[in-house]
Amino acid sequence: MDCYLDIETTGLSFTSDYITVVGIYLVDDNAGQLIQLVGGEISTDNLLKVISSVSTIFTYNGSRFDLPFIQRSLELDLEHMARHHDLMYDCWQCNLYGGLKRVEQQLDIPRQLKDINGLEAIILWQRYRNYNDQEALRLLLEYNKEDVINLKTLREKLSAQIIKY
Repeated sequence: MDCYLDIETTGLSFTSDYITVVGIYLVDDNAGQLIQLVGGEISTDNLLKVISSVSTIFTYNGSRFDLPFIQRSLELDLEHMARHHDLMYDCWQCNLYGGLKRVEQQLDIPRQLKDINGLEAIILWQRYRNYNDQEALRLLLEYNKEDVINLKTLREKLSAQIIKY
């Protein structure tokens, strides 16, 4: 089973910030299941349960951000549990540079929430935590959902450009 993983955090610091959402899109024979761990649900045990049958984890810039953040926050080294494939490096081989949203634009991968980025995701989390703003949480989760589902689409588009996994 493949897993497409993306996290949202309160910032970029491995030491002073924390994970707010872990988005996981599990795909087996093209059937997909979205799982999002939010706030207090984010734990080593819960993440282990979700990825227990995963053979490959796909990320975008996960080698430098998502996986190290998870390792430092949850003391869990996902690369020892499953094969990790960072799609960002495949993009570089195809001369596709920039963040995930920029690469999506270059490859015509649609996105509903065009105005939300990583900074806005932090603000949405703050609105939810400070004011119990349920709409902010809904938008944050929808943003994360688009990230993980679009990782699968990105992988498929890159495969069409003769990149083998």
